[in-house]
Amino acid sequence: MGIINWLENNILSCPYKKFFGLDCFGCGMQRSFLALLKGNFSECFYLYPALIPMISIFFFLTAHLIFKFKNGANILKYNLIFVVAIVIVNFILNLIY
Repeated sequence: MGIINWLENNILSCPYKKFFGLDCFGCGMQRSFLALLKGNFSECFYLYPALIPMISIFFFLTAHLIFKFKNGANILKYNLIFVVAIVIVNFILNLIY
C-alpha cells in the first residue's frame, strides 16, 4: 500500500485546468489509475473511461511487436480510433455537466 499512498500524496495538478478553469483531455487519468491500482473498476471507469482501453492497447501493442500478428496494425489503428472517440466524448460531457 506504500506506493499507492505515495502516488496519492504526489499527484500532479493539471496546468490547463489551473490556468483556464476547464478540464483538459487527460483530466482524471491519474485519479482513475489510482482507482484501478486499488481494484475499484467502477470508480476507474467513472473518473476516466478511456484508461482501461488505453492500457489494453499498450498490452496488445507489446504482444504485436513480439509475435507480429497478421492484422495487428489494423486492430491497433481501430482501437486507437475507439479510444480517441471515448476521450473526446468524455471531454465534451465534462464540459456540459
